Amino acid sequence: MVIQEIRTIVTCPGRNYVLVKVVTDEGLYGVGEGTLNGSELAVAAAIEQASGLLIGRDPAQIEDIWQLMYHWTYWRGGPVFAAAIGAIDIALWDIKAKQAGMPLYQLFGGKVREGVLCYEHADGGDPVEVEDSVRSYLEKGFKVVRAQMGPYGGPGMVRHEPPMREGIPGTSFFDPAPYLTSTPKLFGHLRSKLGDLVELCHDVHEQLTPTEAAWLAKALEPFRLFFLEDPLRPEYKESFRRVREASTTKLAMGELFTSRWDCLPLFQNQWIDYIRFAPMHVGGITEARKICAMAEPFEVKTAHHGAGDLGPIAQAASVHLDMTIPNFGVLEWVDFPSAAYEVMPGACVCRDGYAHPHERPGIGVDIDEALAKKFPYQRAFMPIVRKTDGSMHVY
Repeated sequence: MVIQEIRTIVTCPGRNYVLVKVVTDEGLYGVGEGTLNGSELAVAAAIEQASGLLIGRDPAQIEDIWQLMYHWTYWRGGPVFAAAIGAIDIALWDIKAKQAGMPLYQLFGGKVREGVLCYEHADGGDPVEVEDSVRSYLEKGFKVVRAQMGPYGGPGMVRHEPPMREGIPGTSFFDPAPYLTSTPKLFGHLRSKLGDLVELCHDVHEQLTPTEAAWLAKALEPFRLFFLEDPLRPEYKESFRRVREASTTKLAMGELFTSRWDCLPLFQNQWIDYIRFAPMHVGGITEARKICAMAEPFEVKTAHHGAGDLGPIAQAASVHLDMTIPNFGVLEWVDFPSAAYEVMPGACVCRDGYAHPHERPGIGVDIDEALAKKFPYQRAFMPIVRKTDGSMHVY
């Protein structure tokens, strides 16, 4: 069996997705995903360029193909190439599991848990609204909930200016002072009303300086967060030392990481408690398994990223992996636009706060190519965030 064709599919059934179908000369195929918010066409171009190296190769040689895709450009690394590698890698694992006649998780040694614990997103304009949102997820069976407060959909976003022209996102303006003072009050309210049994998370979205993040982590200690997510920007890992030394609040990081080399210093120094990457964004299942194994001896658990910048195929890859690893922590769960479920039938399901993979051979998700063509790509960008003085801010 050899790889005969790699099809790249960019579709927008409610939002943009980058999908691949790796087809063999025997008719067996695998599906993968490399969605990267705002950079979908760049990822699609990288997949198409890499495909020329892979035609005629044995799809069973997943490790060798991964190494080839990682090194062939010489200018290796980065989110675009990692997502392109991830899309093809997931599809190759799908082929291997289909060929074996078993669900993907069985290839990784079989399941070690009956379901994958998930968390959802609660938000609101004030503590009472956030409390109501948290309660709505508890009624659905979720045991872990992420709680956020603030206007315009983000922490500390004090105002929002509409876009200047069609196709360009509006601009939000961030002020750390009201965010830092309001966030501990939010969790004080939630604990007083909901008690200690619910597990609560919070996402900083990399908005703070090391000193501000250390202050916030210390201020949140009395409220026993499940974790504080992405308190710092990812570029300078040494900054996590200050936050870790200031507080025992559990820290989660890695949504923007793209390789094991990003993760290693945080593991070695035990600066975080949860690693947050999406398997798709670090080069697929092959690299994700290595990172999970690296994290285990340092007592770091997984909290795989699962927000709106991935689809049912990437989500299924996380669920299959999480069924098998000993250091699993929690999975960020997201529901997709209804049309996305039609374009990618076979998505995993979440019942009472636990996700479950399908038992059919492979990853369990397919691609309806004919339907995908009815939802052409729509130009979109990531949000624009500035400081209150108008200068650019990270997001």
